[in-house]
Amino acid sequence: MNILFSKFFLFTTLFFITPTIFSQEFQGKAYYFSKSTMQLGKFGATMNEAQKKQIKERLKNRLEKTYILSFNKEESIFKEDEKVDAYSGATDTWGKNFTPGKQYKNVKTRELIQKQEFYGKQFLIKDNLLDIIWVLGKETKQIGNYICFKATATIPNSDLNWYDFSWNELRPSNKKEQSDSIPKTVLDGTPPVLEEETIPTTNVTAWYSPQIPISQGPLEYWGLPGLILEVNVGNTTMLCSKIVINPDEKLKIEAPQKGKEVTKKEYKSIITGKMLEMRNNRGRRRRN
Repeated sequence: MNILFSKFFLFTTLFFITPTIFSQEFQGKAYYFSKSTMQLGKFGATMNEAQKKQIKERLKNRLEKTYILSFNKEESIFKEDEKVDAYSGATDTWGKNFTPGKQYKNVKTRELIQKQEFYGKQFLIKDNLLDIIWVLGKETKQIGNYICFKATATIPNSDLNWYDFSWNELRPSNKKEQSDSIPKTVLDGTPPVLEEETIPTTNVTAWYSPQIPISQGPLEYWGLPGLILEVNVGNTTMLCSKIVINPDEKLKIEAPQKGKEVTKKEYKSIITGKMLEMRNNRGRRRRN
């Protein structure tokens, strides 16, 4: 009975608190810190701790990032707060080709518009918001001044990494290909059982706060009854460190406009084709 009363009190408290901040001109900014653990695979087994530490320091700009989410009731702009590399004195030029650019989300129209730069060429990705099937949990925790609730989802990797690239994508599959396109029956006339191709997925855990009653979040995460303040996906954790509600200076939340318009699928095909072309050109130069 005490547990039920506590949950009822928590929900009613949030219900009466939120209207006070959810005014007609409601706006805000959320600052996120993202940290990824380094994955060296088999290559890491050949290195000592000093070498691993040196690589980690050199890759710090890729492993640790800060972002800003500017939002109102229906729209948001999410962008990286770029830092200067401590070693080179410049931004991470190579990594920038495969990281998310300035992103606009509209939860009313379910529209995503994202600016991407790939080797100096500007693209404007226009697509639908990611269709995430969230499972709402009962667990709660406090992040800053906000009570947050847990939600989980399983999302195909291709939906999360469409702006990224890995050389593994160009490696041939280990599965044995059939010589004929028409399945052959076995001797007793029973058709063979075909293996279903499994789609690689990633488990995502999010923590959202109904105290900020907007269906927004960092990156492409959205669709919960409150602002997402923390996301855990793979080896990366993105945590909100600061929230400013209704800042003194009015925010301009406008979608990016410049660049070649493509969908996520088209953009992925473009960068994969370009990387394959670059690899083939290097191979030809070596042979010559």
